[in-house]
This record gives sequence, structure tokens and C-alpha cells, in this order.
Amino acid sequence: MRKLALHWQILLGMFFGVLFGLVFSEFDWGKSFVVDWVKPFGTIFINALKLIAVPLILASLIKGVSDLKNIAQLSNMGGRTIGLYLLTTLTAVTIGLTVVNVIKPGNTLSDETRTELLSSYASDAAAKQSIAATQKEAGPLQALVDLVPSNIFAAMQDNGNMLQVIFFAIFFGIGLVLIPKQKAKAVKDFFDALNEVILKLIDLIMIAAPYGVFALLAALIAEAPSADLFKALGLYTVTVLIGLLLMILFYIILVRIFTRKKTGFFLKGISPAQLLAFSTSSSAATLPVTMERVHEHLGVQEDVSSFVLPIGATINMDGTSLYQAVAAVFIAQAFGMDLSLSAQLGIIATATLASIGSAAVPGAGMVMLVIVLAQAGIPEAGLALIFAVDRPLDMCRTAVNVTGDASVSMLVAKWLGKLGKPKAKNWDDHYPKK
Repeated sequence: MRKLALHWQILLGMFFGVLFGLVFSEFDWGKSFVVDWVKPFGTIFINALKLIAVPLILASLIKGVSDLKNIAQLSNMGGRTIGLYLLTTLTAVTIGLTVVNVIKPGNTLSDETRTELLSSYASDAAAKQSIAATQKEAGPLQALVDLVPSNIFAAMQDNGNMLQVIFFAIFFGIGLVLIPKQKAKAVKDFFDALNEVILKLIDLIMIAAPYGVFALLAALIAEAPSADLFKALGLYTVTVLIGLLLMILFYIILVRIFTRKKTGFFLKGISPAQLLAFSTSSSAATLPVTMERVHEHLGVQEDVSSFVLPIGATINMDGTSLYQAVAAVFIAQAFGMDLSLSAQLGIIATATLASIGSAAVPGAGMVMLVIVLAQAGIPEAGLALIFAVDRPLDMCRTAVNVTGDASVSMLVAKWLGKLGKPKAKNWDDHYPKK
């Protein structure tokens, strides 16, 4: 099994998990066996994802902010870059929320299936509802007060306080930027190394992903063996894909309007990077190819591409943000929760900020979804509903992430007068001619 690509392993785990759950559901003792002896491994896998969330935010976000230390010399470029990345991320989350509220994939579940889900995760849902009730009694500026932690170590003890952790990470990163370079070097090297360790830990956790998916799907089938659950899951997948296609269209429109470059030029130039992103599910692994395509085939000068694209691989996760918005609302719909406008605005803010700390590696988006769910008061156990299709969707949203980085680099280059003719002679081909 190790010789297969990870996405194939996860798909196999999904298939056998469904098959295992269906077979054992036919026996009177089958459900209790799956719940007692199989489901715990899925729970352990979700706990491992939650375990890595806080250190991932700290290491990745502090590294991303501290990498902007040359912003004094490139203030104009840096300001435009960050502004555009925030704009595209907010657009992605807004598109995701709009599509999921229009299609409403979670509402296709029957009352019976929803009741079974609620009973399965009753304690988790009750805890979140209690927190939500407490928040309603707070003052209008309580959310702003809660953003700034009084004790960062206390904030890191609860995944529900991730906005506080994000605030601290950004604040800490700014401090690194402002102190002398030689004094910041030791601290920055530490967080660079810590980030590498965290990424390696994610790799190790994802090795267990096929088995975690198997356990989660087997338990899901055994506990709620309803056909409409799979109908809802398929509709959820279609919803995410529609949102990602709309985001690609948004990039094409931006490039067309502001750079006057044709759609074919842009898509042909970036397509090899998109294909690599799709196959690896990693913006970081794709970064060298993205930089080469943007510079050689899209005409962005190297000083712009070398600045904009690495930052984008760290803080610009439009596809991930869109997916988080859709997934959060879908899970809420599946559990019969009616999210208010303020709750959905909170999802926009949390998904935008969480995407800044999303590592450019496979599986990081699911880790960040934990943050969004916790902040919105949505049962985290709902991850079991969507993890089966997460890997294929991860491949799609990574391609969107890379496309967003390329489009922003073209816009920044155009505004700075650094968008010229492609250097590659065969820029109009998908691949170099031999």
C-alpha cells in the first residue's frame, strides 16, 4: 500500500471503510463492534490533527510574517501584495458561503439521519451550544476583547481560542520585523526550524490518513447507514467544486481586466504548475515550478515573482478558505444548526485569518478547518462527515491556491511596470518542445 500515492491510499481507505461498515451493519453485534473497536482509531486521527493545529499556526504564521523583513525596501510591492491576497481570500470565502447557502447540501439529510447524527455527538453539540449561549449574553465589543489574550499559554490550551493565537503570532512576527536583523536571526531560525518540524509531523500524521478514513467511514456507516447521507456528501463535493470554478473565473477576470492578457495566455502559462499542484496537493512542492512559469512564461520580472510567490505559498490559500467556508456551513446544516449572519461573518474572518497560517502541504486545510469549526461553535466531530472526500478536493483547491498566487503576481508586476514579454520562446505551449 505504501507504493501507492497518498490520494489513492485514502480513496481505498474510504472504499473499504464504507464496505466494512455496510457488512458489519448487517449483524446485530456489528454496530457495537465498529463503535467500540474501530471508531476510536478515527477519533485518534482527528485528535492528532487537532494536536498539531496550535503549533502549526505559531510556526507557519510567525515565519510568514517575519519573511516580510525586506518590506522597508519593497514597501509598495509588499503593500499591494498583502492587500491583493487579502482581497482574493475574502472573495473566496464569500463565494464559498454564497454557494453553500444557495445549494444547501446539508439540508438534504432526512430528519431521521440528522437525529442519529445529533444523538451520536450529543455531548459535543451541547458543549458548543452552551458556549454560543454565553457569547449571546456578552456585550457588542466582547469579540474584540476576546481577540487579545491575557495569557498566550492559556489561549493555546483550547482550539476555540485560535483567533487569539493568530493575533499573537502576527504580533510576534511584526516584532521580529522591527528589531535589528542580527538580533532577530536566532529567533527566526528557531521558528523556521520549528516550521520544518511541524511540516514533517503533518507528513507523519498523513501516513495514517488512509486508516483514519477507514475508521471514520466505517463508524459513520455503522452509526448512520442512510443513503441520503451519501447524497448530501456528493452534493457537498459538487458545491465545493462549483465554488472553486467560480474562483478560477474570478482570477481570469482580474488578469484580463488589469493586465490585458488573454485567458489562453494565462492558463497555458500556468497550467503545468496547476497540474503539479493537483497531483501533489502541495503549494510548497509546486513553488519552484510556479516561479519558473510565472517568470519565464507569463513575463513577470524575477524580483517580483521571487517576492510575491513565496509569500503567497504561505499566506494565500484561497481554495482552502473557500473549502473551509463551505465545509463549516455544510456540517452545521447536517447537524440542523441555523447559522446567523454574525456567525457566518465570523466564519469569513476566521477562515481568512486561518488560511494565512495554513501550511502549503497536503492535509493542512483539514487542520485549519478545526479552527473554523471551533470558532463558529460547530461540532468538530462533523469532520467525520467530510474527510472521505477531502483528499480529492484538496488536490483541486491546491490548484486554485497556485492559480491565485500567479494571478496576484501578474497584477503586482503590472502595477509596478514589471510585466513584460515572456522569456521562454515557446511560452504558448503547455510544455517545452523537445
